[in-house]
Amino acid sequence: MKLMQMLPDLYFISYLVAAVSLQCLWSMSMALVDIYALLVKRSLRNCRVVSLFTIGDGITSTLTFAAASASAGITVLIGNDLNRCAVNHCARFESATAMAFISWFVASPSFLFNFWSLASQ
Repeated sequence: MKLMQMLPDLYFISYLVAAVSLQCLWSMSMALVDIYALLVKRSLRNCRVVSLFTIGDGITSTLTFAAASASAGITVLIGNDLNRCAVNHCARFESATAMAFISWFVASPSFLFNFWSLASQ
């Protein structure tokens, strides 16, 4: 029962929010860089630029996956093992976790294609 007393702090949701916020900031900054490159008609096929994109995509994808996995584990613990869903808003936690997995699933191909592009240069 000590776990239930510690859960109001909700560290796993804070980590999830921080990781997904970083993912959103990274994706928006990459969108702005892409729009700028299209407007000035420049190619982003420079080795240093592609390696920066690859490292950034890899870090943000890994953080998002780790946060989603941690949130899923705690949500399963609260819902299935402790049967305390009514007190702890399990539906909200489950939807936030599902959206984080969807975000990771959408961001991962960017890392894979950038890594492939970097390896083929």
